[in-house]
Amino acid sequence: MTEVIERSSVVAPEHIDGQAAWMGSEMAERGDWIEVLTSAELDEIEQAIHRFKSSGAPLCDISTNTFVLPLLAPRLKRILNDVINGRGFVMLRGFDVDRYSTEETAIAYLGIGAYLGSFRSQNAAGHLLGHVKDTGVDIRKPTVRFYQTNRALEYHTDSCDIVGLICLKTSRTGGESRIVSSVSIYNKMMRTRPDLVEQLFHAFPTDRRGEVPEGTLPWFDIPVFNWHAGQLTTIYVGQYIRSAQKNFPLARRLTEKELEALDLLDALTNDPQLNLQMEFKPGDMQFLHNHQILHSRTDFEDWPEPERKRHLMRLWLAPKDARELPECFAARYGSTAPGDRGGIITQKTKLTFTLNVT
Repeated sequence: MTEVIERSSVVAPEHIDGQAAWMGSEMAERGDWIEVLTSAELDEIEQAIHRFKSSGAPLCDISTNTFVLPLLAPRLKRILNDVINGRGFVMLRGFDVDRYSTEETAIAYLGIGAYLGSFRSQNAAGHLLGHVKDTGVDIRKPTVRFYQTNRALEYHTDSCDIVGLICLKTSRTGGESRIVSSVSIYNKMMRTRPDLVEQLFHAFPTDRRGEVPEGTLPWFDIPVFNWHAGQLTTIYVGQYIRSAQKNFPLARRLTEKELEALDLLDALTNDPQLNLQMEFKPGDMQFLHNHQILHSRTDFEDWPEPERKRHLMRLWLAPKDARELPECFAARYGSTAPGDRGGIITQKTKLTFTLNVT
């Protein structure tokens, strides 16, 4: 049972138990987070791909009604529960991307994703099917995001309930996925520096990177840690908290102790006892619960041939049975209503599914 204590204005637990409080060193020895698709399930997916493609319907029509998976659906329901109420992540393995065109792979991935939640916009352009690929852009530009480069990503969360990736092509070297439980980080911080944990319940100005909804500031203010409805919910992009300090003089200035708390959080994400590293294979599908999992990626060196370059497709998903969120999430998610929250919407956003990298 979680014992809740009060420090200053922060009500927070001393320690959080449960499946979400996993350690990377222990998880690396387990294989239960890798779900291997059976031959019967793969046949079912292939039949669903061909049915949908032959219908001539656009990608926006993909749903559980148009991509029917009677065999796999119950397993996906159990996987969804593992993601949002259990350890917070899964790797679905066995889909052979080399057998299919990019369009057919997208149909399969969207079809599977539809069983996990509704699709959410991943950028101001309104992409519901995102592409993670080095496009040669300069990260120093204020509107560029790290997934468009080959740079390492610091541990962070995305602006949705669940983020999914499917690997189409791997890099020449590097680009490994790394994840860590924010619940385990919280527990360790509470044991060692509870005074700094309290700082992370403050609202931090976070850069929107030029993707600004109508009527809002170019940054949003939200705590890194929230204790709400008996659960620890985390939202964190340290790089964008720091760029807000640099780019927006009117944003609240962080205190030295708040900066120390961010530094400790970053250090703990890189603790090999806490984090878990996994290598994507072509066809692997990874789904992460942003409210309890921080994710990152190592630097990578790509292949010189354009057709071989590292390429992943991404989904942002909003499950109908998602956890309750504190109202402060509306500053980033637009709404806190399960199944209809998260994503990036601006005045010029037009929702679209694209098979091209832009």
